[in-house]
Amino acid sequence: MIDVQKARDETPGAENVLHFNNAGAALMPRIVVDAIKGHIDLEAKVGGYEAADKTRDADANMYKAIANLINCESNEVAFVENATVGWSSAFYGLASTFKPGDRILTTQSEYSSNYIAYLQIVARTGIQIGVIPNDETGALSPSALENMIDDRVKLISITHIPTNGGLTNPAAAVGKIANMAGIPYLLDACQSVGQMPINVSEIGCDFLSATGRKYLRGPRGTGFLYASAGMIEKFEPPVLDNHAATWTGRDTYEIRKDAKRFENWENYTAGKVALGVAIDYANALGLDHIYARNLYLSNLLRDVLSQTPGVTVRDLGANPCAIVTFTVDGINANEIKARMNKHKINITHSTLFSTRLDMENRNLNAVVRASLHYYNTEEEIDRFINILSAEITV
Repeated sequence: MIDVQKARDETPGAENVLHFNNAGAALMPRIVVDAIKGHIDLEAKVGGYEAADKTRDADANMYKAIANLINCESNEVAFVENATVGWSSAFYGLASTFKPGDRILTTQSEYSSNYIAYLQIVARTGIQIGVIPNDETGALSPSALENMIDDRVKLISITHIPTNGGLTNPAAAVGKIANMAGIPYLLDACQSVGQMPINVSEIGCDFLSATGRKYLRGPRGTGFLYASAGMIEKFEPPVLDNHAATWTGRDTYEIRKDAKRFENWENYTAGKVALGVAIDYANALGLDHIYARNLYLSNLLRDVLSQTPGVTVRDLGANPCAIVTFTVDGINANEIKARMNKHKINITHSTLFSTRLDMENRNLNAVVRASLHYYNTEEEIDRFINILSAEITV
């Protein structure tokens, strides 16, 4: 359903590299690159403030595009510098209400930045972290989560797709449990937004953080936070400025009523405009079509890798996504990355330090990560496998 050649023709980087690092930062379409350059050129001609005034429609379009992408209202969306800023704004705001003995429930595959934040709040407040056991496939077990619910649980915070593999955690099943119990639910969707359809109404999360640079194919330095209308006014963001709030009197202020309370006044205007363009581009293709293509390509790569001597595929879950991870006998993951880079093949590696609980449980120190997107091709997979096979038999 996707014209792959057209997508590649609209992607300048596709001519230069074999790019299997879309979970790091995808190649931007030309229309997104032009949007960034166009706004920077406008700033150079008329001034930064004045250029922003001339792009108010594009600014508003970004919020509408995100709302269309994840099925929410535009006033439930905040533009942020990156997914970590969005996630942290929600988490640290919620954490201001925690008391000793309260509990956070999270996953075995939780990302290091998130877990470090949990540990910081543990040290500050005396709360506890509960790690939800996995099911037999390696995904978070909803039944195990349900058994952990009690009146001490004040937050369920999970990573939808971890950084170190193709696992997709059952976000909607978690949402049903959280909603039934009346517990706030924070979803790190950094790797899933843009890769697959995301519907916050179906998932049932109160907050969702995402980045522009990965599967949305937007610029670096962009991201967003979804904050549900029902949750927005239940606590204060950890940081306020005169965009997030109004100084109403000498000793008073009023926080704005929408999700922009999680923003600050200064932001990357060119990136904001370009992020809206990138999301419009994805929405036009259709996330169902993007996801189907992604699964086809990643399953093809996974199948061929599993037949390659010396290679072990490391992805968990019943239906892995477009992130493919593996190890090679006798060669560390960083070395594989370096060898492939010599051939203009972009991959990366994920280490113990990014997902410590999961990697320790599986006795892994690092994995090679190849993450595909719809503009990749079967021919690129063939080339990847041929070069990898040659490099590991040297």
